[in-house]
Amino acid sequence: MRVFVPFDGREPKSRLEPVLEADERRRLAYAMLADVCAVVKETGREPTVLATDDLTPPGDEAFDVLEDVSLERDDRSLSVAVNDVLADGRQPPSPEHPVAIVMADLALVRPDTLERCLSTAGDVVIAPGRGGGTNALVVRHGAFRTDYHGTSFLDHRAIAADRGLSLECVDSFRLATDIDEPDDLVEAWLHGGPRTRTMLEEAGFQLQTTRGRVTLERR
Repeated sequence: MRVFVPFDGREPKSRLEPVLEADERRRLAYAMLADVCAVVKETGREPTVLATDDLTPPGDEAFDVLEDVSLERDDRSLSVAVNDVLADGRQPPSPEHPVAIVMADLALVRPDTLERCLSTAGDVVIAPGRGGGTNALVVRHGAFRTDYHGTSFLDHRAIAADRGLSLECVDSFRLATDIDEPDDLVEAWLHGGPRTRTMLEEAGFQLQTTRGRVTLERR
């Protein structure tokens, strides 16, 4: 199985601008990427980062996992870049050679969770994100193509149906939670991988409970 992790490091996580400076957003993006790649490796597979540019992670030892990951550069839109992978004439997706797409901001993912997704049978397997996105995808048929614009979960379900492909959905809190908005950071602090959690702690975030709701506050 080929596992691709799309990553755009040009202006990462811009929606977190209200709570993180640009260099902090970049560090968080790389922390989540490193956590996701480490989890892929723990499932016994090797990740390929599908990146808009060369990887330039912070120099800490925590990011050493990114030193030996395969890198494919593609600065086109996510759908175009992923569809180019799926259209690979040398080895199109098949039951023997599936292709997985795992988003780089799934900071909560764990090896057992990801393994359940990667091992689920079906021409197309989707782990939906909150709000209608597609956070992880496994493709075992060369006829499938992606469309990540808008409510991609519904689009991908329709594409599979139109092409007569079987589709399975993986219901998972950890795979459904991607880190895009300030309110998402509390989940990353509570349940995130070690690099992500450390970055947030070093940035001074701490838990607060207000009227029964747990949030993050920055010291």
